[in-house]
Amino acid sequence: MTESLDSESMPTPDHLLHTGAEHPVDPVDLVMASGRTPTPELIEKARRDLEMYGAKAVERLLP
Repeated sequence: MTESLDSESMPTPDHLLHTGAEHPVDPVDLVMASGRTPTPELIEKARRDLEMYGAKAVERLLP
């Protein structure tokens, strides 16, 4: 069994992660919390979710 070394299979470094307590969650944060790659469409959906649910949008993904 071999392991892939591409950036998609590597974990996100700790210095790039945050809880949201340091600053407000932005749409890219919300997309990344879902485990998906940010695309313009997903970022727009995340922006609408943040407008509708506020910070609780993250809790919908990460209880």
